[in-house]
Amino acid sequence: MKTARSFSLVTLMLAFAHASAFGQSNPCPRFSAGGVVANPPSLHSQSGSLTVNLSYNTATDAEERTLYCFTTAEGVESPTLYIHPGDRLTVNVKNNLPAPAPAEDMQMSTNAALACGAATMNTASVNVHFHGTNTSPTCHSDEVIHTLINSGETFTYNVTFPANEPPGLYWYHPHVHGISEAAVLGGASGAIMVEGIENLQPAVAGLPERILLIRDQNVAGDPTPGGPVPSWDVTLNYVPIPYPALTPAVIRMASGRREFWRVANACADTILNLQVLYDGVPQTLQLVSLDGVPVGSQDGTHPGGIVPITGLLLPPGSRMEFILTAPSSAVKSAQFMTRAINTGPDGDNDTARTLATIVAGATSDGTSTVPGIGGPQGQPLFPDLATIPITGQRRLYFSENSDQTVFYITVDGQTPTPFSGDNPPSIVTTQGSVEDWTIENRAMENHEFHIHQVHFLVLSQDNFQINGSQPVPVIQDQFVDMIQIPYWDGNPAHPYPSVKLRLDFRGHISGDFVYHCHILNHEDQGMMAIMRVLPAK
Repeated sequence: MKTARSFSLVTLMLAFAHASAFGQSNPCPRFSAGGVVANPPSLHSQSGSLTVNLSYNTATDAEERTLYCFTTAEGVESPTLYIHPGDRLTVNVKNNLPAPAPAEDMQMSTNAALACGAATMNTASVNVHFHGTNTSPTCHSDEVIHTLINSGETFTYNVTFPANEPPGLYWYHPHVHGISEAAVLGGASGAIMVEGIENLQPAVAGLPERILLIRDQNVAGDPTPGGPVPSWDVTLNYVPIPYPALTPAVIRMASGRREFWRVANACADTILNLQVLYDGVPQTLQLVSLDGVPVGSQDGTHPGGIVPITGLLLPPGSRMEFILTAPSSAVKSAQFMTRAINTGPDGDNDTARTLATIVAGATSDGTSTVPGIGGPQGQPLFPDLATIPITGQRRLYFSENSDQTVFYITVDGQTPTPFSGDNPPSIVTTQGSVEDWTIENRAMENHEFHIHQVHFLVLSQDNFQINGSQPVPVIQDQFVDMIQIPYWDGNPAHPYPSVKLRLDFRGHISGDFVYHCHILNHEDQGMMAIMRVLPAK
């Protein structure tokens, strides 16, 4: 029998304060700088299903930034959705944004035969991507190419999770091409938790569970990035760490107690390099899962392992889950931080910031509890992928035009073409295939590869050192849905940085879906393409 997941009084109180922060008239309230971090409110499936009614809203904050949010009928913003493998998730989305004036209407139409919802996009359109989930790309499931929900419209998603979905952290966010960056910068995102990780990694059973979504937003006043001025501010569960004060949020932990941290880079554009420091010393994080997949678990050879690390680079969209021991009373200073990242000559300015000060005391605020061990480990999603013969190889590359106004992801030998929902698929394969893809970065800034519907096995990370970058050892031979390819240094004598990935199309997925750079500014400017998986004959 699984133990009930607890929900603390502190969390409920902070959620109420959150809803009241800007008054009842603001549908997308935000906390003040320096606030205490609590888990987001949560909704849980029962008897194999979860139905959620979400409204898509907008507001403007005190700095004149446009906010976006998904809220329940009770005004709960961005709830965490807890489901089990094999469950059905039904999400009814009502678009409450005002219809744009005709002059603002982008009028980007899609093929009427392929339309899912509205046939014409405008600046108020929305849809939802269930990031990282191995779910169907068909209409009313995890389909983003042709799904549009316009002002005043309601649309129903019926997403069935496979019975062998890896247990872990996923997330949801809008994915309308051309305006996805604005929606995610505005804060419209939330966590999805596939239950059962304690059965693959018993070390987390019964631990306090801390859910942390790191988002980004425009810097107030839009100063020119450079030096200490970041390209984007960041927030932690909607508690801002705003430039120039950079006041950290507060995380309260019981002194010396172990917690299970589940962290998502839910930023639109900001790359993170996360560490926990006690008196300036990087602490050991016991890594349990990457991108929703318990490390070492999903090829079917053995259950999940634990990998000790002292920090990890997280591209936008990526997730990490780890066990952390709280500081003892002897520790004078404890921080959760992101280090500075060199994103290349043409890249953003991702500066070092302390996200939260960790305060140790007698109790811990704002956590729930992981259930006790209560079920089988489940069947692996990617059996024997490391050793199975491949059916094909492909080479792709990231590139940009000379003034960085159009971005491309291109199959080698094809003509670079910015994304359109009416483009034909750039890649066509068939269910049952297993392919190795080499992806190069031919641009002078970092790019982040993400593919919908499937995870991939990381085989190699090559030529990173030409620009001072280093491969990320912990992701080698793991199953992830996000990976960074650092910038090329522009020297024609130097090879392009690249990664080699193994993609598994042996499962139930068929249809059209996308792959792209998950720096959403780049995706909105064209760095996305369609692939098609044909049903097995």
